[in-house]
Amino acid sequence: MKPDPAQPVTIWAVSDGRAGIENQVLGLAEAVARVIAARIIVKRILYEPAFDRWPTVLKLWPDRMLAADSDRIEAPYPDIWIAAGRATLPFSLRMKTRSDGKTLVVQLQDPKEKLSAFDLVIAPEHDEVRGENVLSLLGSTNRITPERLTAEAAGWQDLAALRPPRVAVLVGGKSKTHDLTPARARSMAAAIRQAVGSGSLLMTLSRRTPDDARAVFHDVLGDLPGFIYDGQGGNPYFAVLDAAEHILVTEDSVNMATEAAVTGKPVYRLAMDRLRAEGKFARFHDALEHRGIVRPFEGTLKTWTYTPLNETARAAAKVVEVFNHKARRQ
Repeated sequence: MKPDPAQPVTIWAVSDGRAGIENQVLGLAEAVARVIAARIIVKRILYEPAFDRWPTVLKLWPDRMLAADSDRIEAPYPDIWIAAGRATLPFSLRMKTRSDGKTLVVQLQDPKEKLSAFDLVIAPEHDEVRGENVLSLLGSTNRITPERLTAEAAGWQDLAALRPPRVAVLVGGKSKTHDLTPARARSMAAAIRQAVGSGSLLMTLSRRTPDDARAVFHDVLGDLPGFIYDGQGGNPYFAVLDAAEHILVTEDSVNMATEAAVTGKPVYRLAMDRLRAEGKFARFHDALEHRGIVRPFEGTLKTWTYTPLNETARAAAKVVEVFNHKARRQ
């Protein structure tokens, strides 16, 4: 049965609840809802500790493996399923069957599974996923829009009053590919301090930022006008992007670099300690630099312009196109 155009479609935004993953599915769901009338429901899939690290192929009965505080994945199923992350795959792979083919199944990132299980796979260019049902994006989907930044900034009006240049510094941390040692943090902080000069610092630290690196940043930069946000109190992230005139981002995070690129402001890449040889992160940053969005941070601040990245809107348009095509065939 075809959807009633007078009724909003139902979208499930499905992840394991981690902010970086959930923001991708929510960002795409919200972008779709700006194109067609839709009701968004957030679903978080959490497994019992005994099963959490099991590979997807062994999660044959995923419903029985869910933790007590996990959302249940039960009928009635949504019109559009948008999911990201390893935890969602046991359900994403079964959603076509469970819904009798009625649900449009959209998977973000490289699923590393049979692509035909999904109606649409939306993956970063640097993952080099190829297929007829694959849309490649520069970076990741996100929730950044000019309207959201303006709305969030309303609760942080004091940021715009800080002395220019207002320099945002978005810091990640230790991952499989990168690290942030105290020595690296100290050299990074010294260069940031020199670049900020008589301006203001708007620094946000991640859950992944090592404690010893946090201490270095507070020690070297703590007396500058502005603040270092380390998770206490309300999160000023969106307001920081709105107020900043320059944005510095550590190279370990595709999400943060992509979100910064949506603003149209100069974005600098902060080098980190690399634990693996150059690979997909290098391809990602090379693509941003080729478009004139990002430059390596070398201790000074300059101003340049570029067309703001708007890949989330492109992904949403593709989802709506595939959804309408599927509806016409049902």
